[in-house]
Amino acid sequence: MKTIAKNSRGSHTIDMIREEARHLVEKGIVSRHQPIYILCQYIPAREWVKVECELEQCDYLLRDQIGDLIARESWESD
Repeated sequence: MKTIAKNSRGSHTIDMIREEARHLVEKGIVSRHQPIYILCQYIPAREWVKVECELEQCDYLLRDQIGDLIARESWESD
């Protein structure tokens, strides 16, 4: 199971969380319409508390959609 990477201090930044969420959406593993809390399936339980705190500090609710977290996606073809 792939997990969200940590920085050198052992914490998760919002940019790291966004990047991993974007990666999971691009791979089709999760949908941008699913709630953010679905990401807990890809993060070890002992780390989820830190991720949850980072999300809350950045004013995200766990019920918000993943699409709200990743905000914009780049499209290669329209």
